[in-house]
Amino acid sequence: MIKTIIRLENNMVMVFDESGEEIPEYQGNYYRVKQKILTDAPADAVFNHWSGFAQKPYKVKKDSW
Repeated sequence: MIKTIIRLENNMVMVFDESGEEIPEYQGNYYRVKQKILTDAPADAVFNHWSGFAQKPYKVKKDSW
């Protein structure tokens, strides 16, 4: 199950389950995977952006992800 979603500065997306394992079928170009993630992500999923020289991603609202 999807737990953490990270959108990178280059519009690539990484998705992890509750154990921290990657979920490959949700990863890739933001515009290719966005709708599937928004449809399948549970209410408690954490959406993030990670850009620039930030040491860690920052949390955003689902509707602004």
